[in-house]
Amino acid sequence: MDTTYIFIGVAVVIVAIVVIYSILRNKKINDNGIEADAVISRIDIDTDTDVDGGVTENKTYYVDYQNAEGQIVTAKLGNPPFGAAVGTAMRVKYLPEKPKYVSCVK
Repeated sequence: MDTTYIFIGVAVVIVAIVVIYSILRNKKINDNGIEADAVISRIDIDTDTDVDGGVTENKTYYVDYQNAEGQIVTAKLGNPPFGAAVGTAMRVKYLPEKPKYVSCVK
């Protein structure tokens, strides 16, 4: 068997696992999360250049929010609203056991 097919198969399985994990995590946050006010505090931008010279930007959004214990937490935002910028205020949900990842309240 060609190793290329094995590599592609393994990559597809890994991507599928990550997607399923993300969907389940977001569902758990939406169903059981605690709401809080948050503000986008930072946006990290990664750029990738493909073989044809095309550039793709991947943005990771971070928010600051105050948890139920009164601590300020910086967390990765799972579903940023379109056009969000640093300073954008929003409501988020978080899980106390995993406060470093939040979901935007719709």
